[in-house]
Amino acid sequence: MTSTVSANVQQRDDLGTLRRLQEAHERMRAEIAKVIVGQDQVVDELLIAMFSRGHCLLVGVPGLAKTLLVSTLARILSLEFKRIQFTPDLMPADITGTEIIQEDPVTRQRQFKFLRGPIFAHIILADEVNRTPPKTQAALLEAMQEHHVTAGGQTYVLDEPFFVLATQNPIEQEGTYPLPEAQLDRFMFMVHVGYPSAVEEKEIIDRTTTARQAEVERILSAQDILHLQDLVRRVGAGDSVVEYAIQLARATRPKEREAPGFIREWVTWGAGPRAGQYLILGAKARAALHGLPAARIEDVRAVARPVLRHRVITNFNAEAQGVTPDDVAHRLLDQFPNPTD
Repeated sequence: MTSTVSANVQQRDDLGTLRRLQEAHERMRAEIAKVIVGQDQVVDELLIAMFSRGHCLLVGVPGLAKTLLVSTLARILSLEFKRIQFTPDLMPADITGTEIIQEDPVTRQRQFKFLRGPIFAHIILADEVNRTPPKTQAALLEAMQEHHVTAGGQTYVLDEPFFVLATQNPIEQEGTYPLPEAQLDRFMFMVHVGYPSAVEEKEIIDRTTTARQAEVERILSAQDILHLQDLVRRVGAGDSVVEYAIQLARATRPKEREAPGFIREWVTWGAGPRAGQYLILGAKARAALHGLPAARIEDVRAVARPVLRHRVITNFNAEAQGVTPDDVAHRLLDQFPNPTD
């Protein structure tokens, strides 16, 4: 009896928190719009990933305000923000930190002291992550996965919430070290940042060529975000929603029986089990941001492309026909429409 009452109280509290999250979501979008013109889908996908405790890989040409977007997000969420410019000479210690010998001014004894690197922040922007060698990439990705750093035999826990946004330039590939598929899989979303429309571009020029500076308000604190991340895990997902997510993920694998013909023609390797996990987590976070207590199939479909596009490895046939992994994900959604439509 007591457990039933506690469950009912928890459910009422969660519904109230969902309403507050929906209001906060609308306010966050309004505050970001004071600084960033357009990019509504990019903003939504970043927020979904953050409240899911996932990381994002942003792909877009230079000059599309990726850094400004991330720093603005950190400001409205009262989070510490660090930007790391990845270069070929960047070392793992430049990210995680290093030990130095320090002398005690009283005892004159020398001892090692750990100096924290820029990874010790709430939001990390890893700019042009594919410009640094694999050893340095691995140091970042280990911190992303484990949420701690090891140096000199000591483990240092990272601050929470911890959210990494890495960027890649899709044009310049000379002198780069592309992320292996196993490392790409650690990112919840691959987010495409596109060019603005003509109207948006005019507004960008109007805003950035005057002395006007936009001020944004703080919406949530670090503790609020941690609480809301826990709430997302308690959002419901019915059997039909989970089965739909599994169906999408399995259909990307050319050797599976349920794979469509175009998958067998264009795809070498499909998405692993982590894709299904992120489809459900992303759907739950999207539902929560809209104040809903349960994820729907349309929420799964909304996050399918950023979840799948970097987990589908196309073959020579696809390249010869100009078919990208994004095209494969789009066609897959057409192949498996929402049963309620």
